[in-house]
Amino acid sequence: MAGGLFDADSAGDDSSSSATKRQDFNREQFASAISSEAAKSVFIGTSSWKYPGWIGTLYDEQRYLRRSRFSKAAFERECLREYAETFSTVCVDAGFYNYPQERQIEKLVEAVPSIFRFGFKVTENITVKSFPKLPRHAGRGGQQNEDFLNAEKFKKYFLNPLRSFQDSIGVLIFSFTQFSRRDFQRGRDFLPLLDRFLGELPNDCQYAMEIRNRNFLQDAYFEILKKHGVAHVYNSWTRMPSVSEQLALSASKTTDFTVGRFLLKPGRGYEEAVKKFAPYRRAKAVYEEGRRTMADLIKQNRKKSGKPSYIFVNNRLEGNSLQTISAVLDQLAREAAQSA
Repeated sequence: MAGGLFDADSAGDDSSSSATKRQDFNREQFASAISSEAAKSVFIGTSSWKYPGWIGTLYDEQRYLRRSRFSKAAFERECLREYAETFSTVCVDAGFYNYPQERQIEKLVEAVPSIFRFGFKVTENITVKSFPKLPRHAGRGGQQNEDFLNAEKFKKYFLNPLRSFQDSIGVLIFSFTQFSRRDFQRGRDFLPLLDRFLGELPNDCQYAMEIRNRNFLQDAYFEILKKHGVAHVYNSWTRMPSVSEQLALSASKTTDFTVGRFLLKPGRGYEEAVKKFAPYRRAKAVYEEGRRTMADLIKQNRKKSGKPSYIFVNNRLEGNSLQTISAVLDQLAREAAQSA
């Protein structure tokens, strides 16, 4: 991908004058590199897709003009179709907040080509041990979740709406928020519940577990995932070891496919990242270790057949996931040219 996503002289420029420079984005070249990796069973995408900050790079503003004015409603309703002209996967983070509805999934699938695969975060109604005190939880804040790791509820309310669209569903991610001492005194107290839950799930889906407690990353945890054919999500997060450190754990490779989620640089909080990076037009803080590890994951998981691997990149990692991904693809292209 010679030339990369953005000109070097405009990197980090959030001024209005950078809008013209952002037109230098070669979307066809970028899409070709993404497609090439998907052909090798490595699907690379972003966390969600409705970002107005990507207009002028990934998105063409002209497609969302209504009566000569940009329509936010039209953009949010229609931009997935344009996203899928470049990417072959996306992580539907909205799945974390509500059970999916069949009609909603149908609309998503109708907007993308047949090769496209959706990753879904499983609703917090299944993965939260106790509800945090947030406005969206209304009267449940601070209460224990009676449906935590309830396999029957998961199958009925999460899996069933997806069944009609099985060919378009990639990986289902159980993303656990950080457990407190009130939830589990010790990490091993979590394991019997996880083992029983995974044992009750149908085995025709790709599942992955994302843990946010670093002390849970023990052999016993990985052994349960391996027993059930479930991937550990190599996740870059505030209080987690870096992805490279997680990869160094010999037991962490639990399946023949890999899932990586590059969300936050370790040590950087969510609110800090939002304040620093929004509206996500540019990469403002390059995380070199994260980029190197992402490149390693791509190289390690290329194959001609078998279950695909997934790598999802969030804007809050560096400020703009498009630029992060482009830099990694550039690095891989340079390495390939040097070894040719």
